Amino acid sequence: MAVLSGFYPDEWHDSTFAIDYRLMYKKGYRGVIYDIDNTLVPHGAPADERAIRHFARLKELGFQFCLISNNKEPRVASFAKGIGGAYYVFDAHKPSKKAYLDAVKKMGLSKEQVFFVGDQIFTDVYGAKRAGLYSILVKPIHPKEEIQIVLKRYLENIVLYFYKRECKKNG
Repeated sequence: MAVLSGFYPDEWHDSTFAIDYRLMYKKGYRGVIYDIDNTLVPHGAPADERAIRHFARLKELGFQFCLISNNKEPRVASFAKGIGGAYYVFDAHKPSKKAYLDAVKKMGLSKEQVFFVGDQIFTDVYGAKRAGLYSILVKPIHPKEEIQIVLKRYLENIVLYFYKRECKKNG
């Protein structure tokens, strides 16, 4: 359904940790923008060992990264510190494109060198697409979510139905 295509991610993976970052680097990407909650860790959780190892691996591969979140600064700054330091944008007002473009600028890269990873269509993916960034949707890490997100998931399922249908049609 063409009207929904503005919400379609460029890729969809089971997990942030299942993305082939080496391939993304070979394609010319040098920066990654991440949502935090339910993308990297369960909602509200601190940086865990898997996230810490993930960001250490990204550094080894040569990536820069920036966290963007609609959360307040204490949550975002604490997570950034927990993964060993990262650029971040808090109170991002996603899906506003401003935070995404601020993240690109903080990394000193062009939009063409950066991709975005997040777990929500209407905030994360839509914002990234509005900013002109390549977007990767991942499945939420944990089923426990705030009620407004739970409600949005029902609408996301409609978008994903048509997205999957479009993917099958295009091979």
